[in-house]
Amino acid sequence: MYDIKALYEAESVQDACRLLTEHPEAQVIAGGSDVLVQVREGKRAGKELVSIYMLDELRGISIDKDENVRIGSLTSFSNITKNPIIQEKIGVLGEAVNMIGGPQVRAIGTIGGNTCNGVTSADSASTLHAWEAIIEITGPDGVRYDKIKDFYIKAGTVDLNLGEIQTAILIPKESYENCFGHYIKYGKRNALEIANIGCSVNVRLSKDKKTFDRVRIAYGVAGPVPMRAPSAEAFINGKAVTEENIEQFGKEVLNDINPRESWRGGKKFREHMAVVMAQRALRESIRKAGGEVR
Repeated sequence: MYDIKALYEAESVQDACRLLTEHPEAQVIAGGSDVLVQVREGKRAGKELVSIYMLDELRGISIDKDENVRIGSLTSFSNITKNPIIQEKIGVLGEAVNMIGGPQVRAIGTIGGNTCNGVTSADSASTLHAWEAIIEITGPDGVRYDKIKDFYIKAGTVDLNLGEIQTAILIPKESYENCFGHYIKYGKRNALEIANIGCSVNVRLSKDKKTFDRVRIAYGVAGPVPMRAPSAEAFINGKAVTEENIEQFGKEVLNDINPRESWRGGKKFREHMAVVMAQRALRESIRKAGGEVR
């Protein structure tokens, strides 16, 4: 039984903004794979819901006029994984969201829902941070854009004001051009598992494949929100593609992350895994980029 006070079906993005403004306590619902579970558990019992599920204008993946990869917020995980633009430009994002839940969840769950719930364990979040995603937000006053690092305010809270919804996620050309990445998720099971810690790395090598032109790394469950590791990035960028530098790169992440102690994993264990995962993800990204570790 679902204890829902009222359900409003938005007919357009503007209509959704109007409904959310008129009903300030209402919760947006898209695929429902998170919200309906929370309602049934009693966490959102008695809530008003504004459904945006029928807004096909929020679905699909394209290259916009500025050559950003534009992902509509209602695009499902399964469609992201199968999309040829994602496979060509940002294959690691398709790989990451393909680790979410099971086939049924991936068919109904959306990239917008995965980011807007604000949790650090979201499988898309660390990859979107590593690829420097931009969040498109539409509200009563029009459209605005947030860097993804600014979109996540604290655990479970994102930068959405009254009457606003997330309408798209943009990956800038500078962040994907000639870049190759890898995502590693650690959990006790291979499927239907929330990440104990997740690590996403991408790399752009020099033309001769011997130098790190640009490296980005981000984590989930290494802090209260998904986060980059700037110390590790600053260390490795411009250096030679050597095993020694890869080893040190992993150690540098300890200057940035702050995983918590919980029943699912201890702080020291997560720190150890963060180091190992950084090194492994970087090695695999180098391989995908056509490089060779010396």
